[in-house]
Amino acid sequence: MTDSDSDSDSAELGEWEFIGRRGGDPARLVPAEVIAAVPDAKNLAEAANQELRFDFLDDRAVLRMLRLRHGDEEAMFNAGFKTGVPLAIIGFGAAVYWGGVAQYWESSTARTVYLTAAAVVVLVLLALFVRTAVAHWGDPARQNLRARARKYREVAHVARRGGADIPAHYPHYGPYPFAANFHPDADEAEFTDGEGRA
Repeated sequence: MTDSDSDSDSAELGEWEFIGRRGGDPARLVPAEVIAAVPDAKNLAEAANQELRFDFLDDRAVLRMLRLRHGDEEAMFNAGFKTGVPLAIIGFGAAVYWGGVAQYWESSTARTVYLTAAAVVVLVLLALFVRTAVAHWGDPARQNLRARARKYREVAHVARRGGADIPAHYPHYGPYPFAANFHPDADEAEFTDGEGRA
């Protein structure tokens, strides 16, 4: 996310708002006292504080974490889009051209050269896509952020099931079933949270 995107996001968000899903409407943070009013949710949050080295009942820390998580999701989508779309278009185009034209060429040398060139281009784009995915999914600081966001979602759902006034699906994003392991020795995430803060 560029600085101008960060500035426009922070201008559009209210003091306690965050975007829970890429491209979605802003959501309002549920205050910690609402979550802590449910004993099971409070106990889970306090246990998670130790496990993930994060205070899940600190409204400002949670808000910043959710904004960072949104930035992480945007970065993953943008990186995948920049390499995935060309890969899909070129791969599809190469397959269609082979099916409609190149396979009927009389010269086997020409067909072999075409297949080799197409395979090299597709493999290079595929390697860039995988490298980009690994860089985003595998980054320990980003994984820590996702692990904390996933645990906060779990805490919020326990509180809602316990009777707290929390919207369905809050905080409005998925559970990160992958790439959300906690690495205690990793540095904190170094990207901005939509307010220009690292």
